Amino acid sequence: MSETWWRGAAIYQVYLRSFADGNGDGIGDLAGLRSRLPYLSDLGVDAIWLNPWYPSPMADGGYDVADYRDIEPSFGTLAEAEKFIQESHALGIKTIIDIVPNHGSDQQEWFVQALAAGPGSTERARFWFADGRGDLPPNDWKSIFGGPAWTQVADGQWYLHLFAPEQPDFNWSNPEVVEEFHDVLRFWFDRGVDGIRIDSAAVLIKDFSSVEESYTDHDAVHEIYRGWRQIADEYGERILIGEVWLPDQERFALYLRPDEMHTAFNFDFMARPWDADELRASIDLTLATHVPISAPPTWVLSNHDVPRPVTKYGREVTSFDHAERRDGAPSDLVLGERRARAAALLAMSLPGSVYVYQGEELGLPEVDDIPDELREDPIWTRSKHTVPGRDGCRVPLPWSGQESPFGYSTGEPWLPQPASWKALTAESQAADSNSMLCLYRTALRIRRAELGDGSLRWLDSEDGVLAFARESGLACVVNFNPDPVALPPHEGVLLASGPLEGDLLPSDTAVWLRIG
Repeated sequence: MSETWWRGAAIYQVYLRSFADGNGDGIGDLAGLRSRLPYLSDLGVDAIWLNPWYPSPMADGGYDVADYRDIEPSFGTLAEAEKFIQESHALGIKTIIDIVPNHGSDQQEWFVQALAAGPGSTERARFWFADGRGDLPPNDWKSIFGGPAWTQVADGQWYLHLFAPEQPDFNWSNPEVVEEFHDVLRFWFDRGVDGIRIDSAAVLIKDFSSVEESYTDHDAVHEIYRGWRQIADEYGERILIGEVWLPDQERFALYLRPDEMHTAFNFDFMARPWDADELRASIDLTLATHVPISAPPTWVLSNHDVPRPVTKYGREVTSFDHAERRDGAPSDLVLGERRARAAALLAMSLPGSVYVYQGEELGLPEVDDIPDELREDPIWTRSKHTVPGRDGCRVPLPWSGQESPFGYSTGEPWLPQPASWKALTAESQAADSNSMLCLYRTALRIRRAELGDGSLRWLDSEDGVLAFARESGLACVVNFNPDPVALPPHEGVLLASGPLEGDLLPSDTAVWLRIG
């Protein structure tokens, strides 16, 4: 691949605990992932992004990191991780890993030292420790996961955690923290990692002079990523990808300046409802944000934090907002699948890179009926069991067979798989030319040959229809109307998300056309 491989890459997100289990303990691991590399190669992806694979107590699914330079024992060993990187490279697949810079684990060595050292120590200066207001915490900030953002320790001081109490926030005004993460980046780049996905990238800098929560998108955060970019550039062909949740697109674009990150997730597109005007507005806004700074857009339909597309698009409200989660809301899964197939072709035909979250290519629905006692997401406990949280999109994948564990493991999966998934296994879909898996395989093959980075031009179309053409002569047309619409003049049909009706495009269907 060229040095700009990432500009048009198809990147597959692996949530390792739920991908494939190689040792039979019910937890996905590196052995399982390595055994499924041929599947990912056949799917046609250019890179694999793994959620945190480090040693962790798993208070937040691995985002509470205890050691940034090793592998979680339930996943395997550092030697296995290095083999995975090598084997992926042999198949032409890049490796992207998660770095969590805002917070670590309360079991990390630094935090254990901070608790032992006491108030005013250099060890505590690596985190945000403070005295309280009598019996109250230092301020009234709330955790993103619910409840207070401060927890008191035995000697009376409090420490800040924007997420769960088991995830203490680092103090990024401390040079020790800056240097520690520089060393972590080099550790993994030295082992062949091709990219870093930066978790919660915009919240590292805090302003405690404010009464309200003030930790998102402070200007000083950009100096941190300029330092990271210098390190990435030392290695060549290494990329930084930001998880940046910002409604202000001008502020968002600052993270993508030439001396900062290479790309960042486009959550605006993922959050929009299934509506032609809304999605066109998001596409136009995204391109207008990225083109002036020569940064490639990213297109994302789902990830490990949001409802799966088949379920989301079958609900009455098809948009997504973390503040107003609709976990468990009724969904028409037949309608949702039809729309999810069309959304896949839309996303994959847009200029830039595209992300596929594991199981998306199988059309898996959200699992809303996980027994309460098996839920692990801290959102469930922090909300006092009022918000089910994100476990429903993290259920282990179905690979083969007629009953659980569906080839995922020889043991019992850490979250239960629905019996209905026997119709959605990779094995059964591979033999069905009309399946979601075959749609993704075909689309990714065409995409690699004809799409990726570049630009688009909108084509004339009636209301409720999106139609645009790419430089290769491929056009994408999506019908959001309740009735079929006429296809534009074309030389041939390359791929459709569902059956066409002659020269008519049915409702909630997308098609790729050759227009010359």
